[in-house]
Amino acid sequence: MTRLTRRGFAAVSLAALAAPAFAAPAKRPIVIAHRGSSGERPEHTPMAYRRAVEQGADYIEPDLVMTRDGVLVARHENEISETTDIASRPEFAGRRTKKTIDGATIEGWFTEDFTLAELKTLRAVERLPKLRPQSAAFSGQETIPTFQEVVDLARAESVRTGRTIGVYPEMKHPTYFGKIGLPMVETLVGALKDNGLDARDAPVFVQCFEPGPLRAFRGLSKTPTVMLAGAGPLPENLLAELAEFSDGFGPELRMVLDMSTPDLAPTPLIAQAQAAGMQVHPWTVRAENVFLPPVLQKGQDPAAHGDAAAILRALYAAGVDGVFTDFPDLAARVRAEVFDG
Repeated sequence: MTRLTRRGFAAVSLAALAAPAFAAPAKRPIVIAHRGSSGERPEHTPMAYRRAVEQGADYIEPDLVMTRDGVLVARHENEISETTDIASRPEFAGRRTKKTIDGATIEGWFTEDFTLAELKTLRAVERLPKLRPQSAAFSGQETIPTFQEVVDLARAESVRTGRTIGVYPEMKHPTYFGKIGLPMVETLVGALKDNGLDARDAPVFVQCFEPGPLRAFRGLSKTPTVMLAGAGPLPENLLAELAEFSDGFGPELRMVLDMSTPDLAPTPLIAQAQAAGMQVHPWTVRAENVFLPPVLQKGQDPAAHGDAAAILRALYAAGVDGVFTDFPDLAARVRAEVFDG
């Protein structure tokens, strides 16, 4: 099936699911730490995930890619020149290459060309050092975590805090990986089963931009699923069709809020998706001016923090079931203001 990209939607022909889980919107939305507390620590590192839990996140989100020896690891993309120190490693200089992934030509170093042992010699770095210099100060301190290490971290943090900390993995480029002999869907299903997380009530959501792999995952696992989508036209009946294999819908912020006006009025999409039986978890609330609409920016510095709290208040008021954010402390604080007085 076609990927639901940020450039627009593609319709899918599927029947409706009789009794989808999570049909009723949650009274208190969950806070999903987007790549951990990625506004304060290098993304997809143990310190970013732990920081997110300390700040009140309910779920930590690892983007998943694969190694040459078939291990799921947490990286934003399989090309790792921006998120590791690999460019400074002369022993790997010869592995720089150019590939076409999901229609885009990319040059760099790719996780599927390295074993886990080789990747573990690298150090994670801040992807946006000029925008987030405080986070960049923590670059080089940790290695790339495996998915199993993220699951173990969530369990340990659950014990430490007395709260259930969930994991919210995203399958990145699963069709691409499958074509090169690395079956991401099946590997993730196996990992969830090995950890006792193959259940409808597991503290897990599996997300993807590609409908085909997400539907295949649903055929192999009971774990809840979320279909991701970027801003674009919405084909008629798409939400009802997605509900066959998706418990949740993860739309880009622009799809659920009118960002052109100060009141950030909600679109009908939240209610429509919930009526189709899906939770709604929009992405991604970031605090820096560069990511905010002009009406919410403060000052001229792109790195300065604007009024991201206004977006969170608007989302909570609109009835979302959860929100992705780089700043889980802000999302948790605003949630407490709105729901706890």
